Amino acid sequence: MPAYIARPAQHSGPYPVVIVVQEIFGVHEHIKDICRRLAKQGYLAIAPELFFRQGDAKEYDDINALVKNLVSKVPDRQVMVDLDHTAHWASRHGGDTSKLAITGFCWGGRIAWLYAAHNPQLKAAVAWYGKLVGEKTLLLPRYPVDVAVDLCAPVLGLYGGKDGSITQEHIDTMRQALRAANADAEIIVYPDAGHAFNADYRPSYQEESALDGWQRMLDWFAQHGVAANPINEDDK
Repeated sequence: MPAYIARPAQHSGPYPVVIVVQEIFGVHEHIKDICRRLAKQGYLAIAPELFFRQGDAKEYDDINALVKNLVSKVPDRQVMVDLDHTAHWASRHGGDTSKLAITGFCWGGRIAWLYAAHNPQLKAAVAWYGKLVGEKTLLLPRYPVDVAVDLCAPVLGLYGGKDGSITQEHIDTMRQALRAANADAEIIVYPDAGHAFNADYRPSYQEESALDGWQRMLDWFAQHGVAANPINEDDK
């Protein structure tokens, strides 16, 4: 399975591991940059190409065609297994998977919630504007609202108050499910942000919310046993 990997420069491992889960656009430059930024914080960051069995997202110019012909054909079960393989690979190549976290964006945000209910070895998850509710299919049998009771790792959800695809009603429904399950999870809503507010290559980027979310993510990892040692410029 293809993957993009970033590690701290000129430092010996093993490193705590963060799996970075792509948007619908695949492992493109933005996701690679997320990995590099995490490496500078002291993590081994790895972004697996989770669509590779069904096709290549870079071959699509039209979002509707991308979703219909590629994204919708990727089974959740396949993704969970591929993420397990990703963690195993990292454990054999300089990663300390006793300190394992996951973060995901948009499509990957939903996956981050699901993986937190799948892998009991996971220590922390951060989901950026991932879908919380939706129409279930054979390939997508559950959504985050359905797995609140099954979470085995603490999850931080980061959402935009102006997101037209993930409404406040959806967020309230998820919060209710988390409370009912007594789950270790928190959802932050940025009132001025829309969907994909961390995507700095798109007009949706909202710098203040993105920077705050990034720091909250690092703090969440550290608070839940996935701390790292940031790389100072003088150390390079």
